[in-house]
Amino acid sequence: MRSNVLARALVSTTAVIGLAAGGLATSGTGFAASGPAAKAQSATILATNNLGLSSTQAKYVQCFMRDAPASYTGGIDGQLGTNSWKAMQRHLRAYWDYNDSIDGDPGANTIRALQRMLAFGWDYNDDIDGDPGRNTKAAFKRFANDFAFTYPC
Repeated sequence: MRSNVLARALVSTTAVIGLAAGGLATSGTGFAASGPAAKAQSATILATNNLGLSSTQAKYVQCFMRDAPASYTGGIDGQLGTNSWKAMQRHLRAYWDYNDSIDGDPGANTIRALQRMLAFGWDYNDDIDGDPGRNTKAAFKRFANDFAFTYPC
């Protein structure tokens, strides 16, 4: 019986030491990942969202947003990433009652303001609910296509 208790204690101690060593081995990686480069990378990955637009349609939207108040200065690459959504949020703040932060995240508040805009002139006739569903995406495509004449900008 005493040998079983000793064996369990030895296995438990070995496991704790192994976990601690593993934690120390990865702590440098975890610490390095919290730097500015890692934050920029994760923000780009999270915020790239074309909401169903093709890359060509996204380019139309980026061209549209070059003007004030959106003042988009990023590349016309067809990817609605953080800078594109920040510009869209500036536009929505100026005209469509967006009152959240300019963070480049196309979250529910951004989508609600976008839906208000799309309801005005792009046949969006669904709820203003912050859900980028099928009708929101279809109206956003109509919006993008209306600015095809501005490309290349």
